[in-house]
Amino acid sequence: MYKFKGRDILSIKDFSKEEILYILRLASKFEKKVNPNLLKGKIVATLFYEPSTRTHQSFSSAAQRLGAGVIGFDNINVTSIKKGESFEDTLRIMANLSDVIVIRHPKPGSADLAAKTVSIPVINAGDGPNNHPSQTLLDLFTMQKIFKRLDNLKIAMVGDMKHYRTFHGQILGLGKFSNNKIYGICPKGLEMPDEFKNENYQDLVINMKNLDEILATLKPDVVSVGRIPREYIKGNSKKYSFRITIETVKKLPKHTIIMHPLPRIDELDTEVDEYPNAIYFQQAKNGLYIREVLLALVL
Repeated sequence: MYKFKGRDILSIKDFSKEEILYILRLASKFEKKVNPNLLKGKIVATLFYEPSTRTHQSFSSAAQRLGAGVIGFDNINVTSIKKGESFEDTLRIMANLSDVIVIRHPKPGSADLAAKTVSIPVINAGDGPNNHPSQTLLDLFTMQKIFKRLDNLKIAMVGDMKHYRTFHGQILGLGKFSNNKIYGICPKGLEMPDEFKNENYQDLVINMKNLDEILATLKPDVVSVGRIPREYIKGNSKKYSFRITIETVKKLPKHTIIMHPLPRIDELDTEVDEYPNAIYFQQAKNGLYIREVLLALVL
């Protein structure tokens, strides 16, 4: 049996292929039925130093669906952080009041520091452009539900390879499986950092005006779209703009699915929502089951 109790969830790199598949099997069970008393008496602290909708609310929902209480914040202006309290002191106080900490912070490595600071489990809900393991797991869960496998897939990632942690996690997660081909389609200057590349990955740096033709030629199983994260880009981020439209997806194979972690800005036209294989809202819902599993396992 895999050891999860008391474990920190910091990066998808920390999981073996077998552990990932175990989590996904449990997520399938939790999707069908959860025990509303499983975490009765436990407290989950959600510490969100950055804005969040899906991750914050789905962790809160997951905790409550399993019977746990939820404390924390999603606005540092209403906490003692605003008065100058240190990161470490905030963590120590919250650890005294809870059984697990779920943390999002703009600084890479912040979740690792949190895990070193407190003795209770820490779940990384995004540390800047670095890691977001529950997002990776829900993405893998979504692909597995559609294709019944996580091997022999062709994935086209479209957007900012340099800063977008969703893409970083997908590469690392899919890299644990066999014969996947991953293409990063991005404007020049936003290529994938070397630390996330593996033998399955290839950069396709293009003029994004040619995007439709490139995707049609690739014939991918998955088109994974991401916004240009303007908060991490210095200067004019609009020069990197692109748009997936209904005309884009009409040129794709009928089995191709369109994924997006959301929120979207202007890179994915709302007309695509009507496309049968546009599954990003179901993808977001899958995050609930993954986060239920992670909370249950570490507690």
